[in-house]
Amino acid sequence: MGILECFSTVSRHLSLAQIATTSGLPRPTAHRMLAAMKQIGFVEQDVRTGSYGLGLRLFELGNIALANMDILREAKPFIDRLCKLSGESSHLGVFNGFEVVVVEREEPADRQISSIRPSEASPAYCTGVGKALLAFQRPEVVEQVIAAGLKVYTTTTIATAEALRKELGAIRKRGYAIDNSEHQVWVRCVAAPIRNSSGHVFASVSVTGPADRMTDGKIDSLAPLVVQTADSISRQIGYERED
Repeated sequence: MGILECFSTVSRHLSLAQIATTSGLPRPTAHRMLAAMKQIGFVEQDVRTGSYGLGLRLFELGNIALANMDILREAKPFIDRLCKLSGESSHLGVFNGFEVVVVEREEPADRQISSIRPSEASPAYCTGVGKALLAFQRPEVVEQVIAAGLKVYTTTTIATAEALRKELGAIRKRGYAIDNSEHQVWVRCVAAPIRNSSGHVFASVSVTGPADRMTDGKIDSLAPLVVQTADSISRQIGYERED
């Protein structure tokens, strides 16, 4: 796990020296473990540069894990319905501690591009699905995200710790998050948190569309539908609201 966690969407290919340094393992130990991991497909090695990257076997196992997630099976009908009622794309995301991973999406019938739906990881602090998740995490989790850095993607990206904490407080108060083109220019969305049976927010659902269609008025009208969808999914997987 120490070796696998060296890799990220930024550090996709690493040398033996980089892996040994990042993992804290002695170089001979890292080399021996990488050789074993290469044999079973957990890592691959570039024959030209000698650098290592994650192997396809991990992708296969990840797909199995996603297919076995209750949230995917239970949420799919609600995601489909949300897409039809809103006329825009609907997304389901889960939190991995720093980022939000979109594990399911539904596109309107007249705008479907492909049936292939790869998982995508996006920053939690500047996306609708991410902020809907982050707002309900423990303070130390929020501080970890802040400490990792708040990269600026657009002119509306929340880039300071103070501004982010204020935004998360507003989300907790109103019950949903808004992405005001903070991660992608001309894209806006509204998202709401999903709770598991113990009440922990671990996923979120959103409606996403172009900024020229997702006006303030449309977001205001869609917010109750998104919140209702998130609440329905929460109840479906065992959450019982305490009155």
